[in-house]
Amino acid sequence: MPQISQEESGAGKAVINIRSEAAQRNLIDRAAKKTGRSRSDFMLDAACREAENVLLDQVYFTVNEQNFLQFQELLLHPLPVNEKLRSLLKQKPVWEKSGE
Repeated sequence: MPQISQEESGAGKAVINIRSEAAQRNLIDRAAKKTGRSRSDFMLDAACREAENVLLDQVYFTVNEQNFLQFQELLLHPLPVNEKLRSLLKQKPVWEKSGE
């Protein structure tokens, strides 16, 4: 479940009420059941993931002119293939290995 800062969370638990079509509720219930979770847990997790995606897409950063020129140069002329990096990227991530 995504982490929410104390400032964002406010004090204690809050109630969220939404209305849906029966077909939407049934779809959500089927998916929640497949994951062994309640409808509320399933929906809250999905909504938080989507909220994080939306917020992450809004990240804006600036760089000075010299760094921007270096960045453009790397885009125009990428570094040569690095076999060690290629090998590393082929490995299964640690978080996917835990279930083995």
